[in-house]
Formats: sequence, structure tokens, C-alpha cells
Amino acid sequence: MTVSTAPAARTLALFISDLHLQAAHPRTADAFLAFLAERAVHAERLYLLGDIFEYWAGDDDLADPFNRSIADAIRRVADAGTRVYWMDGNRDFLVDTGFADAAGLTLLDEPHVEDFGGTRVVLVHGDAQCTDDSKYMAFRAQVRDPAWQSQFLAMPLAQRKAIIAGLREGSRAAQGDKSYEIMDVTPSAIADLHAGSGADTIIHGHTHRPALHADANGRRRYVLPDWELDVEPVRGGWIAIDGAGVITRHGVDGDVIPS
Repeated sequence: MTVSTAPAARTLALFISDLHLQAAHPRTADAFLAFLAERAVHAERLYLLGDIFEYWAGDDDLADPFNRSIADAIRRVADAGTRVYWMDGNRDFLVDTGFADAAGLTLLDEPHVEDFGGTRVVLVHGDAQCTDDSKYMAFRAQVRDPAWQSQFLAMPLAQRKAIIAGLREGSRAAQGDKSYEIMDVTPSAIADLHAGSGADTIIHGHTHRPALHADANGRRRYVLPDWELDVEPVRGGWIAIDGAGVITRHGVDGDVIPS
């Protein structure tokens, strides 16, 4: 399955996350490439909100042909006039200026607040709001520490990849013992994000639970889907905002998901 080739009207912004791109999942990668070529080039802005790659061991891994092909595809979108922005996920937080320069994109700090057609939106990946998962939050603090990252990136690339493979295996094992609630964002963290940003709308990924949540005060939280087209049933999609600030959710086929 690939993304529809029907021409898309130009939109103000597109948001996507959690593709977990890897050479072992070629259909997912092909769908992303189609999305870039057929959808993203019709948007003024494209926001990549984390976990675009299954993992990122450092910008020297751009020498890998698969990684370079993804960077080059994003670069073509940027060269066509779409402004592209990147926010770190929990899998690809080691992306730095080398990748940004190669892909022609701008790195964003988290959280990022922006006005889209009169709608004030705060963007995050989403893992920082899973505050009930104390073990993960401790791990996140460790690997986001600049000193830890400097020491890790000083290791040979092969050694880094071996360490990451071990961490991924440990993460899969740990998730089997955790409840869905622990691995989801917490209401208090979401309330703090609304209050701290002054935005009534949040867009995030990470949880792989695509949905629109609205509270009694009219505040909205849009959760992006993860992408997986190498198994059945396929899944994926994105969020769009038009020039009037209207937000729509889209499936991987491009169809609008009713809110």
C-alpha cells in the first residue's frame, strides 16, 4: 500500500511522527517517500515530530545508504520551497546539525509554540509527558544529558549501534510489564503543558494512540499515529492545518478522519 497520488491542495502545515524508519521495513519507507513527494511539497511547512527513524546513532551514520536516502528525500521537499522542521523523539534524539544541514531542515526545541492561522498550538513529541513511567523518565534524563551524549558519541559508530540494539531489546522487554496507562501521557503533564504554553491545542506523537481529546474547557489534544505498512493491518497518517487554523486528521490513504 502507498499514499494516494491524488493532488493535494496547499496547506499551511503538516505534522507527522513515529514512522520508525528502517531498511527492514521498506513499505513504510516507501509510503513516507510518497508522502513527501505527493503531500509535503504542497504544504508551506512540514513538522517532523520525533521517532522518524527507528534509532539514530549519530550524524556520522548519514553514510548509511538508507539514512542518506531519507535525508535526501527530505531535502528535496525543502528545496521545493516547503519549510521543514524537526523535533527529537525518544529514538532519534541524537539528530544534530549534520543531519539538519543534509536534510535542509530546522531543529526545534521542545516544547515549541506557534500560531497557525490564528490557532495557538504547542508541539511536543510526547514522551516527556509520560510522567507516571518513572523508570523511563529517569532514563530520558540520563540520555538527554549533554555530558552523557558527548561521551556516547565519542565511541565508534559500531559500538554505539550495539549499545542501542541492547537498549531497544531491554525496552521491549520492559514494556511487556507496563500498563498502557503508565506508558501514556498523564493528565497533570498535559494540564501543565496547556498552562505553560498558553496554547489550547496540543499536537504530539509517541504513544501510538491516534485520537482527538477535548476537555470541558474546549482545549484539544491531537495524538499523531505511528506508521507501519509492512504488516497487516497497515496504519499511519498525519495532521494538517489550513490557513484559517482548521485542523484535520488524515489516514495513511489521505482521507480525512471525522472528528
